[in-house]
Amino acid sequence: MAACSMFVCIPASQAQSASGKSGFSEIINPEIPLSVKFAGKTVDLDRTDMYERFDRELTSMAYTHGNTLLTIKRANRYFPVMAPILKQAGIPADIIYISCIESYLNPRAYSPAKAAGVWQFVPATAKQYGLEVNDEVDERYDVEKATRAAAKYLRDAYAKYGNWESAAASYNAGQGRITTELGRQGVSSAYDLYLNDETSRYMFRLLAMKTIMEQPGAFGFRLNPKQLYQPVEYTVETVTGPVEDWVQWAKDHGITYAQLRDVNPWIRARKLTNKAGKTYQVRIPRQSSLYRSRQQKSVIYNPAWTQKPSK
Repeated sequence: MAACSMFVCIPASQAQSASGKSGFSEIINPEIPLSVKFAGKTVDLDRTDMYERFDRELTSMAYTHGNTLLTIKRANRYFPVMAPILKQAGIPADIIYISCIESYLNPRAYSPAKAAGVWQFVPATAKQYGLEVNDEVDERYDVEKATRAAAKYLRDAYAKYGNWESAAASYNAGQGRITTELGRQGVSSAYDLYLNDETSRYMFRLLAMKTIMEQPGAFGFRLNPKQLYQPVEYTVETVTGPVEDWVQWAKDHGITYAQLRDVNPWIRARKLTNKAGKTYQVRIPRQSSLYRSRQQKSVIYNPAWTQKPSK
């Protein structure tokens, strides 16, 4: 028997080291705990179906290195903005991980279902919860405003279901679907629902993301403080009228159009008509945030993101 790749075939005797190990890298399946906590509630994983659903998501996410690493890096920039908004709204801290599985914290994320931003609002729901969505302005891409809207949605869902797992499931499937299925199946928790594959996996993806992001070093992720994306420091300019050309506006304020759009992704066109005379807060990044060499200090939101697991 030979060990083969697409380029070469090596005899099995040569593919093994003196210790008897194969030439492949060791693949370690994550340890699955007896239970996990979410939003102050203990989730028992003794039940076989609960264990296997969590195992599927944790194993998959632990080896999806690129997206998981990017999520941790981006969290250092966006969690300091989002977490206080959720706390002020009375939303459990763990709910923030919904944004992580929705968009990997990419503020410019856009899905085939036309969901946008870190919280992945579709246009109708965004407008229902007070976000402006049109060709020139789309507040789904504003991290602060979208987080406030998500908090309102989730608070409404919790008031309806009385538990956060069902509220979270409704964020994926819609409140109408979750309400109907809870009634039809005679259960009170989304953990016990039989649903389509995407929604059935949703809560366990949420638990897996929380588990990894609370202690990424335990799953082999190694980051140093300089690799975490730093919060952007900026000044704010109030705009109450039209802007004929955002490109020129950016130049007049000492930045490029690309830099303007990067910190104000809610701007969706080269101009702002603003016939209603609405007030917009436009962020202008400070020079210290535009260059790594000019940053005065390194902010670490969660020290566990850059720590190796204790032995």
